[in-house]
Amino acid sequence: MKTILCFILINLSINNMENTQNIKQASFGAGCFWCVETIFSELQGVVSVEPGYMGGHTKNPTYEEVCTGETGHAEVVHLNYDSDLISYEEILEVFWKVHDPTTLNRQGGDIGTQYRSVIFYYDENQRKIAEDLKKSLNEDKVYDNDVVTEISKVEMFYKAENYHKDYYNNNRFKGYCTMVIKPKLDKFRKVFKEKLKTDK
Repeated sequence: MKTILCFILINLSINNMENTQNIKQASFGAGCFWCVETIFSELQGVVSVEPGYMGGHTKNPTYEEVCTGETGHAEVVHLNYDSDLISYEEILEVFWKVHDPTTLNRQGGDIGTQYRSVIFYYDENQRKIAEDLKKSLNEDKVYDNDVVTEISKVEMFYKAENYHKDYYNNNRFKGYCTMVIKPKLDKFRKVFKEKLKTDK
């Protein structure tokens, strides 16, 4: 009995290790993180989405501090994703289509460096993919203006305050959610309907 139990536990452990090896990380900013978190939480292959702050000089910044634009931090989301289900290229495809990467430090009415378009890469492979895709977007004139997305090495990620987590679903009838997030979410669901989680 003990031998069988040990065999089961070893196999479970191996399976968990294999599953963990498929989990990769991605971090980026594309305007207000309430909107970005909502969109990527519905994307098939994305295991978790965490809103936070990255890329600045202030340690342990608060939302109020980041909103001043003086901390250097951007509002970002940190993703864990299953690379067997979705590739980094596919994630960046969504990233570039759900915001305007041609406006410097601005997304619609949200203005400031905290709303900049930025990709934080975790390794050289991610850096190369991001830079190659950005170059292609500009060479192919996909947008009327050049893509200005910043591509930088990942820095310390500071988790946002708890009330930012799942903000849209918890506040969907508030003005910003109905006027800004919902239209973007509806467009995303239409364009990427084949890539949505089946429970959505």
